Amino acid sequence: MPGPKKKLYIRTFGCQMNVADSERMAQVLADDFVLTDKAEEADIYLINTCAIRRKSEEKVRSLLGSLKGLKQRRPQLILGVGGCVAQQEGDRLLGAAPHLDLVFGAHGIYRLPQLVSRAAAGERPVDVELSRCFPEAPRRRWESPPARTFVTIMQGCNNFCSFCVVPYVRGREYSREPSDIIGEIGEFLAAGGQEVTLLGQNVNSYGRGLMEPVTFPELLRRVAALPGLRRLRFATSHPRDLSPDLIAAYGELPALCEHLHLPVQSGSNRILQAMNRGYTREEYLDKAARLRQTRPDLALSTDLIVGFPGETEADFEQTLDLMRQAGFDQAFSFKYSPRPQTQAAAFSGQVPDEIKAERLSRLQTFQDDLTLKAHRRLVGKVREALVEGGSKRSPVELCGRLRTNQVVNFQGPQDLVGRLLMVEITEAHPHSLKGRRAVGPPLS
Repeated sequence: MPGPKKKLYIRTFGCQMNVADSERMAQVLADDFVLTDKAEEADIYLINTCAIRRKSEEKVRSLLGSLKGLKQRRPQLILGVGGCVAQQEGDRLLGAAPHLDLVFGAHGIYRLPQLVSRAAAGERPVDVELSRCFPEAPRRRWESPPARTFVTIMQGCNNFCSFCVVPYVRGREYSREPSDIIGEIGEFLAAGGQEVTLLGQNVNSYGRGLMEPVTFPELLRRVAALPGLRRLRFATSHPRDLSPDLIAAYGELPALCEHLHLPVQSGSNRILQAMNRGYTREEYLDKAARLRQTRPDLALSTDLIVGFPGETEADFEQTLDLMRQAGFDQAFSFKYSPRPQTQAAAFSGQVPDEIKAERLSRLQTFQDDLTLKAHRRLVGKVREALVEGGSKRSPVELCGRLRTNQVVNFQGPQDLVGRLLMVEITEAHPHSLKGRRAVGPPLS
């Protein structure tokens, strides 16, 4: 009889792609390791990193330093760093942290079993090789699946925005074969799953290099036709590549949730050009208008950067004006952070940090007002919610997510987690909604 499996702990930083990558790490190691939420019990401790902003990288380095004591107490522990910072730094991380055993980049995930074996034998392997095809991985095991899952459909990016490190740490674009995507989603749905989010650095350009040419809207239609799928989402979508066919899909596919995350980054044409974004503010607003004509109830969210090199007060005011015209339901906003290898890191006109901070505060206050207005329009409405777990606001409440991606907190028993049900919205807050369960049985 085989002995008990060893324990794996994963600490994840960054975006949904990183969350999906962490799930894949657990998957490729599942023959020998079981996940634990207690770091002190782990036989392997993996840190999945993000290099998009300097602050994220600083958090990773701080955590890595703090783990020196754990490694001293448990020298048999295998400590590894993966993801974008690992891809960027490579063996420099081993030099900076002598207690570190293993470094692997974005594509090294699929070689983790071999890398872990080498680390256990006393080596300190580094794997930051970037491949030009989508790696094969074992099928996920859906014995009792969550209600929602992330499915990676492509890796890398060809856009080379002047502020972004992704093409350097994730490589160039390559797409996963549609049959593999459909197969993974089909197994998830057959086991009882309900919501799928398709992931890629730029899903709009999905299909390049495939043996069978398939566009992203065509892939959406194939996924939406699978039996049992209740909700379909995707991220992230580049405005330049948002096609009329993709806009039309919002009017055709009932499973496609009425929410789109469409990062604009700036409202100034001058800054957009310096960012190498490939569109103007007018083109962005036109696409936003066409989306809402196609799906009037669509909620639009975005990413925004303040303090990009050369940004003037007039440029910043244009960003606020675009936010008002677009009527964003939600925005994720950040101070510009110079990243290694990117063009913008060498641009003149770097904005002082105190100006960045002041503009970020003004922008977030402005967006809070827009979000609160959008939330108030929902009060009194009954909406479908997928119950994700307990509420962060109250131990006696549950947390659900609307199809438009807003979070609603309401009272209910724990056995509703993972179920779809109707919720009446009773209160609006800047970052969430409050509601009560509507009369009637769960929808699933």
